[in-house]
Formats: sequence, structure tokens, C-alpha cells
Amino acid sequence: MNNPDRFNLFSFEGKTKILHLSWMAFFITFVVWFNHAPLALMIAESLDLTREQLKTMLILNVALTIPARVLIGMLTDRFGPRKTYSALLAVCSIPCFMYALADSFTQAAIARFLLGTIGAGFVIGIRMVSEWFPARQLGTAEGIYGGWGNFGSAAAAMSLPGLALFFGGDDGWRYAVGLTGVLSLGFSVIYYLNVTDTPKGSTYFRPKNIGGMEVTSKGDFFLLLLMKVPMYAALALLNWKLSPNGVSMLTADVALAIYVALFALYLLDAWKAWQINKDLFTTPVPTIHQYQFKQVAVLNVLYFATFGSELAVVSMLPLFFADTFALDPVLAGLVASAYAFMNLMSRPGGGLISDRFGRKITLLIMTAGLAAGYLMMSIIDSSWPLALAVVAAMTCSFFVQAGEGAVFAVVPLIKRRLTGQIAGMTGAYGNVGAVFYLTVLSLVSYQTFFLVIAATAGLGFLVLLFMDEPKGQMAEVMPDGSVTMIDVA
Repeated sequence: MNNPDRFNLFSFEGKTKILHLSWMAFFITFVVWFNHAPLALMIAESLDLTREQLKTMLILNVALTIPARVLIGMLTDRFGPRKTYSALLAVCSIPCFMYALADSFTQAAIARFLLGTIGAGFVIGIRMVSEWFPARQLGTAEGIYGGWGNFGSAAAAMSLPGLALFFGGDDGWRYAVGLTGVLSLGFSVIYYLNVTDTPKGSTYFRPKNIGGMEVTSKGDFFLLLLMKVPMYAALALLNWKLSPNGVSMLTADVALAIYVALFALYLLDAWKAWQINKDLFTTPVPTIHQYQFKQVAVLNVLYFATFGSELAVVSMLPLFFADTFALDPVLAGLVASAYAFMNLMSRPGGGLISDRFGRKITLLIMTAGLAAGYLMMSIIDSSWPLALAVVAAMTCSFFVQAGEGAVFAVVPLIKRRLTGQIAGMTGAYGNVGAVFYLTVLSLVSYQTFFLVIAATAGLGFLVLLFMDEPKGQMAEVMPDGSVTMIDVA
């Protein structure tokens, strides 16, 4: 195994091998998750889809990711990242093949909805990387995992249209999409055979219960219930978009039934949380085993503003440049890709800076920077030189993606056995943010849209003041009942 004091990125042994295989798995999930976007026009022509139906599939593509990230986080903590990642890659190849074989809007829409599950793969690798890297290297490692894996969406955009043209004909897009399913299925086997959940001799700590997140104080229990509300609200907002008030994919009766079901699911979720945490109302948790759920809540808000805005801006930026500077769609897409391209270095950079200079100060700087960046983007108009507008977008992108890296430099340092669930909840908030921002975009101008993001980043900055810098050690209980201490600084 690698020397724990060394971080040789060009090695393919020990912890670095695990990092490379994990970001590759994440990369593939994003290729599959976004395999429709660059082929949208071909798919629309093949299936005779309207623009409203195409927009509906974009909504469906992110709908299931919100609950899936929470559920996959629980499964990761319970069964380990090796089994969970391998199973996710294999199982999600099925709706991918369904999408490639779809002959109607309904078939394609169902497959797209199910494919949203693969967007939850991100949270699995967060736990895997945290098991292999010490705290002093964790931000850098998580940043590389997130940044390089996230580039899968850009890779899909660059490669899949060419593949579709290579196969040719009306079914070229089907072969391109189908190949991403083959890639996912094949790598599930590679991942399963080549990784372990922990280094040899280390213990994989599992939560006491799988049905919900453990908290360690009465106040944290009520904060947990409060922080669950926006996730259900985002799903309700998606339902509204699909109802007769939106694109009319659902009838009024079906939409109402979904609202009722979401409310019932929230009550069930709250009940499960009570079942898991009710003992702390009668028996206080020993101080050594406590953690602060407010840390999780703060990270949720920050990821709402960072990854949520990234997902929203990536989807609208080509149109923004096309409308503002009268560019043709191809050039507008190329110019806008500069925003997403920053992921390769920005997210690892945010993790590295966090490792070197501290978690909280890095988050404060990045959050202030992204607020200023979006304020700057709100004043871009046709009088600006195009090159300057691109530089502004790339500068804003740096702070957004470095902020994402800094968020997940903290996530694994809160409570080891709950890392999957914490990552799942934080990751889900990124999708909640995307739903919120895209809804705002449908109602206001581009300038107001950027100002709203800047305002929520400002709110994130204020909330961040309540976060405590991770320090010292966290306690976990070994299978034999003894307590082990894990460094977090």
C-alpha cells in the first residue's frame, strides 16, 4: 500500500488506485446521466418530440436524483461503497438500454425518469475516498474525485454526437446511448473486482440503523426535520411543472395524488427519524459520541448555492450567450462550455486550498467569490466584448466549483459512519438548488436570475458563520465495543 504521507497522483496502487477507479465510476455515471443532452435534436426528430416534451424529459432527468442521493447514501453506509457503486452502475444500465430502444415519448420519459437514479453515484465515492485518505489529504482527494468525475457530462457532450454520426442513420443516437449503458455495465464488474471498502486492517464503521440519519441532540432532531422539507418541496415543484399548470404531462388528479403522496412520505420519513432518534430524548448521548448536525445543515445550504447554480447555469448558458451576443447555437455552446470545463482544476483546487489553509476560511472566500461572480454576470450585456464575458463566466465558475470541492472537504470529517448519508443529503441539496434556480429562470430575466443566485450565495455566507472548523478527533465504536479515535484535522 502507498505510504500514507505521500500522495502520488500518477500511481495506480493503494489509495491512489482507489481514487482513480472511483472518479472513473463517477465519470461514467455522469456520461450516462447526461447522454441525452448532446443528442437532443436527433432524439426529438427520431421520436417526433415537441419542444415541450424535450423540456419535460430534462425535468424528469433530475427528479429522481433528489431522493436517490439520500437512499444511496444510506445503502453506502450499510453495505459499503464497493457493492453499492457496482450495483448502481449495473442496475442503471437497464433504463439506459430502455432509453436507447424507446419508440415513443412515454417510453423515453419513463426511462429518463429512472435514469435519474444514476445521478446518486457521486455520494458513494465520497465515502470510499474518505476511507482511504487521511484528513490532511482528504480535501484534495475528494476534489479530484468530484471534479474529474463531474467532467463526464462535458465528455458526453464532446463524444456522443460524433459516435451517433459514426453509426449513422436514424438510429445512430440509439447506438451511442446504448454504448454508454454497455460502459456502465462493464465498469460495474471492473470496480467490484478491483476495490475494497477500506485499506487492509481498517474497520468500516456502519450506522446503527439504516432507515434514517442519527443525530445526537434534541435540537439537532428538529433541525433534521426542518432540513428535510426543501427536498420534498423541490419534488412538489417538479410535480407542479408536470401538472396542467406547467407542461400538462400529468392530469390534475394525478398531480394532486402526487402532492398527497409527497406529504405522506415526509410524515413517514419524520416518523422513521423519530424511531431512530427517540432514545436521545430520554438518554443523552455521551459527549464523545456527539456530532453537530448544524455542520450538515450549513453544508446543505452551501451546496444548494454552488452545485445547484452550476447545474442551472450549465443548462442555460449557451442560450444566454446566443441571445446576448447574437451567436449561432454551435458557437454559443462552445463558448459556454468554458464554464463546465473549469471543473477539471477548480474543484480539486478548492479541496487543495481547504487542506492547506483551513476548511471554514476557504468556504468563506469561495462563497464570497461566487456571490461577486454572479453579481458580475448579472451586468453582462451586448456592449461587453465577448472575450470579457467569457472570462467573467470562467472566473465565476472557478469560485462555484472550488466551493463545491471545499464543501466536500468537510463532509467526511463530521461523522465517519454517517458519511454516506451526510453526502447524500448534501448532494441532494445541490439538485434542490438546481430545481429552484431553473424555476426562477422560467419566470424572470437572465439578469434577475444571476442576481437571485448571488443573493442565495450571500445567505450561504451568513449561514457559514455558524459552522465550526473541524478539529481534533471523532469517535467511532469498533465491533468489539472499544472506541477508536479518527483524526479530522
